Amino acid sequence: MLLVTSELLVLVLAIVQAESGWIDWSFFGLLSLFVQWTTLTSAALICVFRAKLAQLSIPMATLCIVGIVLLDVLAFSLFADSLLQPNQDLAAWQSIAKKMLMALLIVLIVLRYFYLQHQWQEQREAEIQAHLAALQARIQPHFLFNSMNTIASLIAINPEQAEEAVLDLSELFRASLRNTDQLVPLGRELELCRRYLGIEALRLGDRLHVEWDIAPGLEHQAIPPLALQPLVENAIYHGIQPCAAGGTVRIEAQARGQFVYLLVQNPKPDQSGRQHEGNRMALGNIQSRLAALFGEPAVLKHSQQNDTYTVTLRLPRRKLPSQSSAGSTL
Repeated sequence: MLLVTSELLVLVLAIVQAESGWIDWSFFGLLSLFVQWTTLTSAALICVFRAKLAQLSIPMATLCIVGIVLLDVLAFSLFADSLLQPNQDLAAWQSIAKKMLMALLIVLIVLRYFYLQHQWQEQREAEIQAHLAALQARIQPHFLFNSMNTIASLIAINPEQAEEAVLDLSELFRASLRNTDQLVPLGRELELCRRYLGIEALRLGDRLHVEWDIAPGLEHQAIPPLALQPLVENAIYHGIQPCAAGGTVRIEAQARGQFVYLLVQNPKPDQSGRQHEGNRMALGNIQSRLAALFGEPAVLKHSQQNDTYTVTLRLPRRKLPSQSSAGSTL
């Protein structure tokens, strides 16, 4: 960008400088050589001192960058004039002063552009984080509401199991609320699903069967928190609960190329039954978070084949550091 911008400026100056014709090609060639060398060397020097500049305040860093660029332009101006005009006079020094003034104006414009771009990026990241926090806040009360309904149904049937479910729910929420990251390891999300299925198994008994097919090596795959559990909950409420005979929920995780595929399968939902609004809200939240965190590569889709309903979650393959997943197991 710097090279293209500087060349466009040189082109404008060459057009203005031309006394006959459209462009003064000699002026364009010499000035292009000078501008390209000063641009590249100034950028290289700023990169060398980047770590130290990052520790300074914005005004001090701006002054240092301006000083580096002006010294670089002065050095190349003296070198170029010593070759082209060995006996420098007042006109030569005026030419050097003009070049330094031009360099000062250009570097201030470029720094202003980068500063505004940096502010825009920070604002965009803050908006995304606020959006994700709002979505997360909507999911957790929804999950708590359904889990408490499950426990309430157990109190009259089996108080001891209800108490056990409350303890399991407290552990589940401790694991969920402990995390403040936008992404968590897949192993932790799967453990969350196991705890939820344990609560539902107390209520549904033999009507609920669960199959796991988790490929090894995916424990540290990055996934938004509470992204897989609502899909499992959706399978329970739509596929298992309406069916008197129950059914099987299958959870699969496989890596294919640059993506990781998570599948949740359940028996065909009862189309005549009332839809579960909470889960529909959760699915919308998952889609919004995927779009904010991964963009287009992440996909959430559902399909139906014969008597099997499948929800597929495709994530770009991204591994979180092992320390982020301490305590999570498959």
